[in-house]
Amino acid sequence: MKDVKLFTDGACSGNPGPGGYGAILKYGDHVKELSGGFRNTTNNRMELMAVIEGLNQLKEPCRVSVVSDSRYIVDAVQKGWVRRWESNHWMRNKKEKALNVDLWKRLLALLRKHEVTFTWIRGHAGHPENERADHLAVSAATQPGLPEDVRKD
Repeated sequence: MKDVKLFTDGACSGNPGPGGYGAILKYGDHVKELSGGFRNTTNNRMELMAVIEGLNQLKEPCRVSVVSDSRYIVDAVQKGWVRRWESNHWMRNKKEKALNVDLWKRLLALLRKHEVTFTWIRGHAGHPENERADHLAVSAATQPGLPEDVRKD
């Protein structure tokens, strides 16, 4: 399996509001940058989209190290929360539905395809790839004519 690094970030102006995601894939000497945005979304959705879009670029199963400043994603995966939500019919507890189910389903499918580990880093702390992913996300969020973020929960 190829060893790939994926650096991700999401941004949102207002929450909800216009938002964007940025992702940087690194494999050996190869680097690929991705970004996109939506006109009415949330920061957590953009954080998820960054990871999903990055993993979607991989044409074969890979060993992927995801580096993210999103506790929402890193904790949900590492602490098993998302798999518990899935097994509980997308309920966080007896009264609260899980949020962003459409994106979590997409991410879980990708996690079953690849061997993925997650590392949390502090955002805006000078990490070069995190700063670049943030720049990509913020730039994407400010583009004209952004599409609507169609939720399929």
